[in-house]
Amino acid sequence: MPTRTARTAWNGTLQEGSGQVELTSSKVGTFEVNFPKRAADEAGGTTSPEELIAAAHSACFAMSLSNEIGKAGGTPQALDVSAEVTLGQNDTGLSITRIALTVRAEVEGMDADAFQQAARTAKDGCPVSKALAAVPITLDAALES
Repeated sequence: MPTRTARTAWNGTLQEGSGQVELTSSKVGTFEVNFPKRAADEAGGTTSPEELIAAAHSACFAMSLSNEIGKAGGTPQALDVSAEVTLGQNDTGLSITRIALTVRAEVEGMDADAFQQAARTAKDGCPVSKALAAVPITLDAALES
């Protein structure tokens, strides 16, 4: 199985410094990062580890759910998946405190109960969910017509 890589070049202190995250495996981009914007409500044109985790988790969950729907006899027509990764404080300091997955789906050949089961199985089986198991992960999954 493949290994994927990213690289960050950082200059300066935590509060005054900044860096660039490069997606080196895919070569699709280099993105600015800095701590003040990471900790702020508005990202202001920079990304953050939490946003990158959210991107990874939403993509992984979408793939996992597509697979589970197919295994259950359904046909996914469209999956709209979002992941919210929250940075906060807990007793160990700055931490990822929660992840919320939301999916709205158009699926043929599957009722709502079967879809809910597929979504729960996908959440639990997604490799990114497994890697983030120390963080509470919620799921809001619904079929749309």
